[in-house]
Amino acid sequence: MAMTPNSLASAWTTSPVGRVAAPLREQVITALREAILDFRLEPGQRLVERELIEQLNVSRTTVREALRELTSEGLIKVLPQKGAVVAAPTPEEARDLYEVRAALESLVVRRFVENAPRSQVHALEAATERFAEVASEESVDPRKILKARDHFNEILLEGAGSEVLRHLVESVQAKVRVLRIKGLSIGHAEAVQELRAIVAAIRERDADTAAEIYVKQMQRAAANALEGLKEMQAE
Repeated sequence: MAMTPNSLASAWTTSPVGRVAAPLREQVITALREAILDFRLEPGQRLVERELIEQLNVSRTTVREALRELTSEGLIKVLPQKGAVVAAPTPEEARDLYEVRAALESLVVRRFVENAPRSQVHALEAATERFAEVASEESVDPRKILKARDHFNEILLEGAGSEVLRHLVESVQAKVRVLRIKGLSIGHAEAVQELRAIVAAIRERDADTAAEIYVKQMQRAAANALEGLKEMQAE
């Protein structure tokens, strides 16, 4: 079958989903979600039902259910005359999402200070130094930077001990993930200093200072991400 421009097959190669314990619908949702969050399917990529059916070897009903779920998560948008595409937030949406993210994650920091045992503080210190190590590499891979920062965030969420906050934070982070690479693409040395200052405040159980530094870092990341969004739209 010849590939058309912007076809799914030319952007993303995957195997048919397996007949395992998880329902097919969940397997398709997981496969598409991971492809979007790992940037194998980039913003604007069309998701044509016929191509998804052929690649994943599932029914049209299963594909439609998966697309509806990912649309509700904000990872996919349905556009007039174009159908389902991988979503990217507008500048207005991005500003709102980053404000929500800053508010939620500063609360996570406060809960971490309140609840995390010393072992998780040590784990956060190690995650910070891992981020610093990745950020100091001569040729920095943005995806590697994002993975190191995700590890820092995961420890914060574990130490905060709130499934409600975890669910909300992960939902917002997924919606801005395409912009997070832009937000982390510059100012690595400053980011390392900020993370170390956050950990130092946490070590002293100073929730106010830790949360304040965290919010300032989110504001800087938001500014970088919005600049990156302008560049993406200009391409």
